[in-house]
Amino acid sequence: MKIEILGSGCAKCKTTEERVRRTLADLDMEADVVKVEDLDAIMDYGVMLTPAVVVDGEVKMSGRVPTESALKKMLQG
Repeated sequence: MKIEILGSGCAKCKTTEERVRRTLADLDMEADVVKVEDLDAIMDYGVMLTPAVVVDGEVKMSGRVPTESALKKMLQG
């Protein structure tokens, strides 16, 4: 599984990355977590608001910091 965190490096983007990593650990799951800060790459996904979470190439959430329960649903489903 590949998870990309799209964002400019703001506090919300950092919080999103921390929550993704913590949720993966809680679920005892492994994934490649990549931070994407390049605006062209972010725009290629059609994302206008960050932070955004992309799982295996599919935008799952954008414009807000996901809760851990939302991340669990996203990663397990």
